[in-house]
Amino acid sequence: MASFNDELLSYIDSSPSPFHTVASTKKLLEKAGFKEIKEKDSWSKSCAPGDKYYLTRNSSTIVAFAIGKKWTSGNAFSIVGAHTDSPCLRIKPVSIKEESGYLQVGVETYGYAMWHTWFDRDLGVAGRVMVRSKDGSIGQKLVHIDRPIFRIPTLAIHLDPHAKSFSFNTETQLLPIAGLVDDPSTEELGADKKEGESEPLKLATERHHPSFIKLLAEELAVRPEEIVDFELLLYDVQKACLGGLRKEFIFASRLDNLVMSYTAIQGLIRSVDGKDALEEESSIRMVALFDDEEVGSRTAQGADSNVLLAILRRLSVISSGDLEDLFTAFDRSMSRSFLLSADMAHAIHPNYGEKHESKHAPRINKGVVVKLNANARYATNSPGVALLQEVARADINNDSNSESAVPLQLFVVRNDSNCGSTIGPLLSALLGIRTVDLGNPQLSMHSVRETCGSKDVEYALLLFLRFFQKFSKVAAGILEE
Repeated sequence: MASFNDELLSYIDSSPSPFHTVASTKKLLEKAGFKEIKEKDSWSKSCAPGDKYYLTRNSSTIVAFAIGKKWTSGNAFSIVGAHTDSPCLRIKPVSIKEESGYLQVGVETYGYAMWHTWFDRDLGVAGRVMVRSKDGSIGQKLVHIDRPIFRIPTLAIHLDPHAKSFSFNTETQLLPIAGLVDDPSTEELGADKKEGESEPLKLATERHHPSFIKLLAEELAVRPEEIVDFELLLYDVQKACLGGLRKEFIFASRLDNLVMSYTAIQGLIRSVDGKDALEEESSIRMVALFDDEEVGSRTAQGADSNVLLAILRRLSVISSGDLEDLFTAFDRSMSRSFLLSADMAHAIHPNYGEKHESKHAPRINKGVVVKLNANARYATNSPGVALLQEVARADINNDSNSESAVPLQLFVVRNDSNCGSTIGPLLSALLGIRTVDLGNPQLSMHSVRETCGSKDVEYALLLFLRFFQKFSKVAAGILEE
């Protein structure tokens, strides 16, 4: 597991944006033999039982699946869902700002974060850039400038009598500095624009600091005037690492939700390792990593869209035997299927223990947290808990990965506290699929730097692996009505 944790840290460091998370995930899948397919293509001949595939949408959502050799229409899907995005600061469409001799960059808050943790951090920039080629076509390039470019400085305590309370305006006082106005590298770019030539929008070199556009162009090996537009975010360049006296912690950015994304993908990959892994499988094993969970999921690539619905509908009719199969396959499949909605959970805080309900206070490195809520903010119910326990239970005869059960913990939010949201209830309602909400416990959720347990990573991996391996055998007696 020491090696696995190192691989997780590398995955986090290489995934500063949802676009990079998808790119990192594609590398893992392709190395494991998964083939890329496209939504725009027909799947009737390309997707066959016994094989493994993946597809992307918007380059920020990715869905991977493996079709069991005994799959037929109406059979079940075993799905793990997570998300690729994290709260961050995104560069505005017109970002050019100058104040008191400083170059500044206008940013927009994305998601619900503890923004005070972003002050006095070394911030790099990452995302995708739309670039016009010499032939006139426009394509995307990923950019990851892994060094300190931006910084949001705090006001010295001597100048602010209220500094200890540290309140600030996110529009006017959460602005990063990027350089000095008198920097000679800020000369005007875009000299190729002909006099009198008009554009629908101002050029990127006019909407953003020319020196910033020049930096992006150098990083991408293109000319500044070839940059059409971009979606870029700021991130903390400090590397993910193990911490604690016995390396029992992981300290990193974006643990919510890259830990769940990585362990889910690895669980799927390991479950199909070996030429006979799908020989007796009657279901389709799937992992779906969605963008935009932190802002409500209501986008074309979010969980509250048609992306998973469309994929499941298309796959449900593969190997359909007759016309009735064709029309009812999806509904029959959903009634037998199961979804694990995987999103990080709140560990009990040693300095704020009263914020947890005393009987539902998850601890780090004590297992995966099962989330329940009477008001349906989480989708977990008792049949789901029963199935999860069967999945987590040790099976010494058939499970060569471990002879011990995967420990689970239960979480219910206090009645006087707010409850977080996940993709679980959205997908459960949209698909009519049985769902459990779960995740690894962590501290400092939505901080620029978060903490979770290194041992819990192993627990999550084993849980997802066993879920895929054991689902077809244990689900029928619990879920079917």
